[in-house]
Amino acid sequence: MRFLLQRVAFYLFTAWAAITLNFFIPRMIPGDPVQSLISRNQGRISADAIESLRVLFGLDENESVWEQYVDYWKQLLQGDLGLSFTFFPAPVSTVIGDSLPWTVGLVGITTIVSFLLGTALGVGAGWRRGSWVDALLPATTFLSSIPYFWLGLVAIAVFAGPGSFFPSSGGYEPGLVPAFDQYFIPSAIQHSLLPAATILVSSMSGWILSMRNMMVTVSSEDYITVAHAKGLSERRVALSYAARNALLPNVSGFALSLGFIVGGTLLVEIVFSYPGLGYQLFQAVGSKDYPLMQGIFLIITISVLVANLLADVAYLLLDPRTRKS
Repeated sequence: MRFLLQRVAFYLFTAWAAITLNFFIPRMIPGDPVQSLISRNQGRISADAIESLRVLFGLDENESVWEQYVDYWKQLLQGDLGLSFTFFPAPVSTVIGDSLPWTVGLVGITTIVSFLLGTALGVGAGWRRGSWVDALLPATTFLSSIPYFWLGLVAIAVFAGPGSFFPSSGGYEPGLVPAFDQYFIPSAIQHSLLPAATILVSSMSGWILSMRNMMVTVSSEDYITVAHAKGLSERRVALSYAARNALLPNVSGFALSLGFIVGGTLLVEIVFSYPGLGYQLFQAVGSKDYPLMQGIFLIITISVLVANLLADVAYLLLDPRTRKS
């Protein structure tokens, strides 16, 4: 319990530090976002509205940075993430709410599937060295070192194109309205196949490699020899003794992967113009959209911290030594 309380306190402090950086870093970017907004809406927004827009977006020049920082915390505690410059006058929460399901659906499912498959294959490759799974190591080593976006570009060049079943961009066919019906869902699935495959192939290869190496290390430990000496079945030794201990490092990696699901695989979403949080973040940076950048970074930060807290809880369950600290 003491260990868990210490970790919670650490994550609360980390959240405060991350939110503070989240406030200051966008304001250090050169340029004036209000002027950028006005220039994009030439003829519809009068220059007389500049001061009103600055107050509206929390950039009032009559307020010090500290006062803006305090106001920012007050907004956060009220659940108000502000208004987006890029999608003005839509609230940031609405923009994130529209994009989040796309990222969770694409990156979330592929991350979980790749972890389960990669870990299972890694256990088999490490426990039964010399098997057909172990022969895949050169390929998995190569694939795990390739960036997602590069695989995405190759996939578009090879599989997408005129007349191809795989679309090269977008989340669904133009003209469709997002809804749970027989038209939209098949189109959304079809558009997600290619980006999902690029993430799955690369990330699964990494899980296979890391789990296989840990299984090889653990299988030479004394407690594995003792388990064999007790006459326990091969399956029980492999799963209850070797795999359970070899899994610990992968739990941390999986927790980080779960956290970054929310941020999405930024470059993959850009390559495929997929309407997720990563693509929205790219647009927000280009438009100097402070509120949207801060909102997305906040969601990513909280997701990573919560995922790491869950990883610590998993450590408590998997490793009895942690409970004594």
